[in-house]
Amino acid sequence: MHIPNGMLHGGVCPVTAVVSAVSIGLAALRAFIAVNKPSAAKFASITALIFAGQMMNFPISGGTSGHLLGGVLAAALLGIPFGILSVALVVTIQCLVFSDGGFSVLGANIFNMAVVGAGLGGVFQAYFRRYNENSFGYALGLGFSAWLALMLAALACSVELALSGTVGFQRVIGAMLGTHAFIGIGEGLITATVCFALATEAVNISRRKSVTIPLIASGIIAFILSPFASGLPDGLEWVAKKFNFLHESAPSFVSPLPDYTVPLISNESLTTGLAGLAGVIITFAVAWAVAIVLNKKDNLGTSA
Repeated sequence: MHIPNGMLHGGVCPVTAVVSAVSIGLAALRAFIAVNKPSAAKFASITALIFAGQMMNFPISGGTSGHLLGGVLAAALLGIPFGILSVALVVTIQCLVFSDGGFSVLGANIFNMAVVGAGLGGVFQAYFRRYNENSFGYALGLGFSAWLALMLAALACSVELALSGTVGFQRVIGAMLGTHAFIGIGEGLITATVCFALATEAVNISRRKSVTIPLIASGIIAFILSPFASGLPDGLEWVAKKFNFLHESAPSFVSPLPDYTVPLISNESLTTGLAGLAGVIITFAVAWAVAIVLNKKDNLGTSA
C-alpha cells in the first residue's frame, strides 16, 4: 500500500505530512514517558522483522498480491506508541533507501500504515488483551484487529486519492476495500501466528534468544526468501491500473538501493537478497538508536 510519487496532488500531501509529524511526535513522547518499555534490542529486532515481512508479497485472487502491513503486529509486541514508531521507521527507510513509496507522499504513507495501521489497529487489539495470550480467543482477536487495521488503512488511502482529485471516491472505495479484504486475511493469519509464536517462545527461552529469533528470522526472510516473493501488482497498484491512475513521477532523489536492488549486481535473486539483508541491518541499527534515546529517561533514573 505504498503510494508512489505523483499519485496524490494538492494539499493532501502537506496536510498528511503535518498530521503524521504531530502523531509521530506524540507517539515518541508517550514512548519516552512510558513505564513499561521494550528493550532497544527487542524494538530493533521486531522493527527489522516487520521490514523483512513487508518484502514478502503473497499472491491473492485476480492476479494481485499483498504483503504484511505489520501495524497490529508491532503494537501487540511493542505497545501502541512503540508500534507506531516502529512502522513509521520501516516506511521511512523503505522510501529513503529503496524508493519504495514516494518522498512527496511519505506523510500519507506513514499516516496510513503507522498511525492508522499501528495506532488504531493497536487500540483494537488492546481490547483482546483480556484473553490469555496463548488462547484461541486472543489469536482470533489479533487476526481480526489486523484485518480491520488493513481495511482502515485502505479506506484512508481511498479518501486521500479522492481528495487529491486522482479518482472518484465512489469508484475507488469498492475496489480498494474488496482487494484488501483478501489481503487482510493474510495479514491476520501472519499477525496471529507470529505473535503466538513469539509469546510462546518468550516463556520457554531466555530473553536474549527471544530477541535473536526475530532478528535471525528477518535475515532469512530478507536474504533467502524475498527473491521468491510474488511479482504480481499489490492491491493499490492493481486498483491504480484498473482505473488508469498509475502515473508514477520520477523520484526526487536517487536512493542507494532502488527497488530493492544492489547496483552492479545483475543476478536478480542475489541483488534482491543482498538489498533485503542490507535493509534488515539498516533498520535494526536505526531502530536500536531510536530506542536508546527513548529509553534514556529510564537510564537517567537508574543512574540517579
